[in-house]
Amino acid sequence: MSNLATVAPKTRNGLLDPAQWIKSAPEALRKLDPRLMWRNPVMFIVEIGAVFTTLLAIVDPSVFAWLITVWLWLTVLFANAAEAIAEGRGKAQADSLRKAKTDTPAYKLKTQNTDIASLDVDVLEVAAPDLKRGDLVLVKAGQIIPGDGDVVTGIASVDESAITGESAPVIRESGGDRCAVMGGTKVLSDWVVVEITAEPGKSFLDRMIALVEGSERRKTPNEIALNILLSAMTIIFLLAVVTMQPVAIYSKEYMAAAPDTAVLDGDGVTGIVMVSLLVCLIPTTIGALLSAIGIAGMDRLVQRNVLAMSGRAVEAAGDVNVLLLDKTGTITYGNRRASSFLPVPGVAGQRLADAAQLSSLADETPEGRSIVVYAKEGYGLRERHTGELSHADWVEFTAQTRMSGVDLAETEVPHRIRKGAAGSVIEWVKRHDGSPNPRVDDLVDQVSREGGTPLVVAEHREGSPAEVLGVIYLKDVVKEGMAERFERLRAMGISTVMVTGDNPRTAAAIAGEAGVDDFLAEATPEDKLERIKSEQDAGRMVAMTGDGTNDAPALAAADVGVAMNTGTSAAKEAGNMVDLDSDPTKLIEIVAIGKQLLMTRGALTTFSIANDIAKYFAIIPAIFAAVYPGLDALNVMRLASPESAIISAVVFNAIIIIALVPLALKGVAYKPGSASSLLRRNLLVYGLGGIITPFIGIKLIDLLVALIPGIA
Repeated sequence: MSNLATVAPKTRNGLLDPAQWIKSAPEALRKLDPRLMWRNPVMFIVEIGAVFTTLLAIVDPSVFAWLITVWLWLTVLFANAAEAIAEGRGKAQADSLRKAKTDTPAYKLKTQNTDIASLDVDVLEVAAPDLKRGDLVLVKAGQIIPGDGDVVTGIASVDESAITGESAPVIRESGGDRCAVMGGTKVLSDWVVVEITAEPGKSFLDRMIALVEGSERRKTPNEIALNILLSAMTIIFLLAVVTMQPVAIYSKEYMAAAPDTAVLDGDGVTGIVMVSLLVCLIPTTIGALLSAIGIAGMDRLVQRNVLAMSGRAVEAAGDVNVLLLDKTGTITYGNRRASSFLPVPGVAGQRLADAAQLSSLADETPEGRSIVVYAKEGYGLRERHTGELSHADWVEFTAQTRMSGVDLAETEVPHRIRKGAAGSVIEWVKRHDGSPNPRVDDLVDQVSREGGTPLVVAEHREGSPAEVLGVIYLKDVVKEGMAERFERLRAMGISTVMVTGDNPRTAAAIAGEAGVDDFLAEATPEDKLERIKSEQDAGRMVAMTGDGTNDAPALAAADVGVAMNTGTSAAKEAGNMVDLDSDPTKLIEIVAIGKQLLMTRGALTTFSIANDIAKYFAIIPAIFAAVYPGLDALNVMRLASPESAIISAVVFNAIIIIALVPLALKGVAYKPGSASSLLRRNLLVYGLGGIITPFIGIKLIDLLVALIPGIA
């Protein structure tokens, strides 16, 4: 289980645990500062209204005035608390991460020479924060890596559990795509020389802490657009409410016989009623929860061990149309594995399996080990190892010979077995007076056509010519469940493109087995970049996963670039998300969270606007029904009195914010479907619900308010 996932606050009673609200109360009060409130125009207007009604209640105190004032302040505090709770969850995660960030000593090399073969080098002990980009540091077993960087010399086993939460150590070595290391992780064995790639205070761990705390969260374009819409609606309702004062004064003069009421006095609509009307009609519900929705979306990614470098990336994930995935390590396991033994005519499969296993015992490559395992599992051969055959002369695999094998001298018939690349083994057979079986070429071609790698097994018994026993079929093994996952992506409206350096024939075979929609064979970094740009030019949003330096240009160009934590520093810098678990298929979850964020925002916006309709029916008749009796027909809720109607609407307006906080933080459940079906569900559930719920809620509150002396 990930460290980030386990540090999320646990609450006994869920998202409405009183302890969470109590803990967020100080922050909610701090957010009353107008310098902070103005960033949320809707709630800023509510705060101004609360200040105004407070002054009016002091000048002309009444039960009605103070009830309205208290609930207006509660409305603002509830909105601030929703945001504080969302931020608090991230801060709890950041506190856990800080435990991994210590002021460890760093052993800086006095020279820039990386060509060292031992630990006997001159170093200078400095504080980790004093390291600069380009410095070389020596890290031995048991020491903490002082900063982000790349291994330039050596190889070591590294414990990254402080950051990723995974207990299994990983190997980091110079060169390739496994050279990146993170500050705060621990070297368990051997030693490495690390070149620092991050400036002080800008390490990956520093960025993680800042991101989960939300200090670097910026409003996304969608969020900015929605804020503009809400601000515009607020201004419109503000103008509408202001114009009611002269209308009310005119109405009183025109309808001289109308009795005075608490809400429509001789000077028209009272100030408290005007503020109440404004607060109830502007979209306070979504205005109160908008920030919490965005923060919670990024928080859900963090809980799944994914760090989004911006809220824009989370939203973009919700709109992705095309996904590019590397084949090796993403769709396949990354190492070719033995999938079948193909004997030549006249040779039993059991004999080929026995020879293949023996000749692979000295082959420490992943392919060699897979042959040993397949012989055991597929043919029932017992597990063997090199130490139990003392009379054997083992031939290890080398890049020069491209073969491995064994020479068995102390047997009834001394013989040799070789396994390796077709050309190398056939040459070995010819040197030992053998002639390849004509069927061998057919088997080799068959494996190649199917996208696999053929290895030939041969045997030479003393006194007889060498002979080929058969062919081992090595293939890139597609990970279990990949076809189902790609089907889920298709249901989300996302097409998948496999990117590989293999030839088109091999790529087509793997793509067909995995179930991807398309493939890009013999791909270079330029090819990946060109494919991304062509998709974007066609109006599609593109996501890319990768871990290598050669993936960096494509990760930077993609709308959503998910870099693997095990990858290079260049890849992590280029992407706008980092998957700490290095699971490329996690993009399915990332897309679902992005869509869930957009759906949650849309659902609560629909609900907020819809429930304004009910509040309109509660307050407008209450204000003018005494002057214009015909408006009493709009009082469909039959509320007890004008004062009770206004108080009930204001109270409901505040309480609904509390009720919707869990939904804002958890998000609307996402189920793949068409845009029209999602819109239809949104309107039925949250549109219709937003109209019905306030009618019921305001009526119930009115029944209670009517019991208060001086209100009925």
